[in-house]
Amino acid sequence: MELLNNIDSFFEKVHKVYKTNLPFVVYRKPNETEISALCQKTAELSILKSFKEKGFIFSPFSKSESKIIFPYDSCESFQSAIKNDFKLKSTISKINNAKDENEKEQHINIVQNAIDFIRNNGAKKIVLSRKEIVSCKNVDVFEVLKKMLNNYKNAFVYCWFHPKIGLWMGATPERLISIEKDNLKTMALAGTQKYNGTLSVKWQEKELHEQQFVTDFILENIIDKIEHLQVEGPYTVKAGSLVHLRTDILGKLKASDLLENIIHSLHPTPAICGIPRSIATDFIIKKENYNRTFYSGYLGELNINNSTNLVVNLRCMQLVANKAILYIGGGITGESNAKNEWDETVAKAEIMLRVL
Repeated sequence: MELLNNIDSFFEKVHKVYKTNLPFVVYRKPNETEISALCQKTAELSILKSFKEKGFIFSPFSKSESKIIFPYDSCESFQSAIKNDFKLKSTISKINNAKDENEKEQHINIVQNAIDFIRNNGAKKIVLSRKEIVSCKNVDVFEVLKKMLNNYKNAFVYCWFHPKIGLWMGATPERLISIEKDNLKTMALAGTQKYNGTLSVKWQEKELHEQQFVTDFILENIIDKIEHLQVEGPYTVKAGSLVHLRTDILGKLKASDLLENIIHSLHPTPAICGIPRSIATDFIIKKENYNRTFYSGYLGELNINNSTNLVVNLRCMQLVANKAILYIGGGITGESNAKNEWDETVAKAEIMLRVL
């Protein structure tokens, strides 16, 4: 991967690729200062055939849909260091995000259906989401990216484009899996509150249960594949204007060929689907009334520099013409309150609205 000494040169190169309508991805890992780019040399849409391939993967929520890869050997790759916060242009994009009362009522009704379903022992947890379409003009994609890089340093920040798919951007706080030299890291992330200036947060039973569901699920699904297991947490972490409960899970793979098996076991996790997974998935497909496509799928480096780093596609949006489509959701348990769940999605939407 080519190292560029000047961050302006980095963005100039990416901007030229975007203007030629060729696929690219720009990303920065959590709490790091390096920013990377993979720019495909052709407009070909490459579908992942094997998890032994090398490149940047972009996977939808549904396991039955194709996973896209930018093959490493078919891309120009380069990197630069971010030494300071970006100085942003003074131009402001014009957005209209007036809330639709019908949309609000519909989401609250769907959430209440899920609560009733769970209380009648239909499931333990179901994650329901919605999309919010925001009219916007004069949006500069790379200014939005720089705002995300400035504001969300502990998130995986990315901008992904393919002319046959579209443009997606996000600042996700959730790791799906990292593997380096057979050392595995993953996390359980659940529970949400607004950040009020402190990480000393009192968590309610609903949030504690929700987080424990995710932790237990991950441990049950990887316990036979790893050794030297370590579980650290739960503890409170900040993600933009929100805080979450997080548990870190670490271990060593028992064999070197378990990557696909582990990803298949973990995705979709209860943090973006529910428990039991098959029942929650069925409920989501029947009740959400839209196709999530790449929202709550996963993305990241696959077998690059002998490591794999994948994150869950949360806090994300899709830019289409003069519209931004925001995707937001929340975990529903028997202790949930439908109105509060709507308010949580509004708070999560603010993370993306703040950078438009």
